Amino acid sequence: MQTNPKIITVILADDHPVVREGVRHILANVDQISIVGEAQDGKEVKELVAKLHPHILLLDLKMPATSPFEIEKWVRENYPETITLVLTAHDRDFYLSGMIDAGVAGYLDKNERADNLITAILRAAHGEVFFTANQMHRARKWRHDVGERWEKLTGREREILLLIAQGYTNKTIAKNLGITLKTVAYHVSSILNRLDLESRNEAVVWLHKYFPDDLELILGS
Repeated sequence: MQTNPKIITVILADDHPVVREGVRHILANVDQISIVGEAQDGKEVKELVAKLHPHILLLDLKMPATSPFEIEKWVRENYPETITLVLTAHDRDFYLSGMIDAGVAGYLDKNERADNLITAILRAAHGEVFFTANQMHRARKWRHDVGERWEKLTGREREILLLIAQGYTNKTIAKNLGITLKTVAYHVSSILNRLDLESRNEAVVWLHKYFPDDLELILGS
């Protein structure tokens, strides 16, 4: 149920109680903003958004067993009136680009000044997008330099690349995936060709440079 439209209702989603307490303290004295619910994982986020229909979802990227991309996709499909702002300590271009593409209205660092956080909430609630020029530049560059190459890989190739990055040999990969050694070798060759790289080591360096260590999140991107 929506509250007075003059009041911007917020759900705060973060698995760290100290962070939630800090945000709660920042917003406590802002007359136009009311925190109506708090969630510590994706399941609670969905339950609260469905129940409360908040104006703003203030979403942390890293919560237990939760993909932020999946959450935002779910919100956009089911409750498009709810606007998502990301509040995170993980300022990597992989996340930034992915969350912009997913439809969030802003991407804020947890070290952001209190007045900037308040401004972002107020502006987002009135339909504004809260990204800096630098963030948009970083996202465009990531898509061009990394995202387009990543999209060339098949699902199986991505899976094998992640196993290579964990130190698995072709023989072990073949055994784990139930495919032949020849098939693994074919996929490795294709991966290097699609990424325009020369060796397995270069592929591992490339992956660690541009992507986070959360393997499930990478595969779901």
